[in-house]
Amino acid sequence: MDYILEGLINGIILLVSGDEETYSAIWTTLKVSTMSIIASLIIGIPIGFVLGYFDFPGKRILRTISDTLLAMPTVVVGLLVYAFISRRGPLGSLGLLFTLPGIAVGQTILALPIVVSLTAEAVEGLDRQLKLTLLTLGARGRQLAISSLWEGRYAVLLAAATAYGRVISEVGASMMLGGNIKWHTRTMTTAISLETAKGEFDMGIALGLVLMLLALAVNAALSAFKKRAAQ
Repeated sequence: MDYILEGLINGIILLVSGDEETYSAIWTTLKVSTMSIIASLIIGIPIGFVLGYFDFPGKRILRTISDTLLAMPTVVVGLLVYAFISRRGPLGSLGLLFTLPGIAVGQTILALPIVVSLTAEAVEGLDRQLKLTLLTLGARGRQLAISSLWEGRYAVLLAAATAYGRVISEVGASMMLGGNIKWHTRTMTTAISLETAKGEFDMGIALGLVLMLLALAVNAALSAFKKRAAQ
């Protein structure tokens, strides 16, 4: 047990002393997760609105596919994206493999089903009279979508927070697409995996503490959004 306590103390020292390698993994994680969540929201919210607001042939199939992809393993996403962006893949010329944008592509695919499904659920949960009221007031097209999403904004924020929690804690896709390159593509989760495999717990515990704080912040946001969405 002594080595665990020693690792915890040394981990805290790494954070307090501003260890460059530790903070490099933290900033890399924050940068790539920010790219991923922004891309997934830009793509996923409009798709979720269409799935939740309109009735059309094949809607149920699309919802089923989106809901199924919620449980897609991260390594499977990493494998699929790797096949596309590797040198032999159709997108190999873009040079995305072992880069932060390459990791962001994989994480965006992980987050997208969450944003789509929960946004669609949020729109479906809106008061049916809202659509008639907005149409009566002359809302059309983009204005209708923005007004509807604004009414369900807390549920949409809940979707965003849930997706961010999924992105920031994944390790499989980041490891496969980023290559865990020190100072460049090493995220908190891949660094923890590497350091643990080496038997070095100090940095792993330090990064684990930061991840737990981020998870706590995400959970606090989720609770707040759930409470506001239920009102």
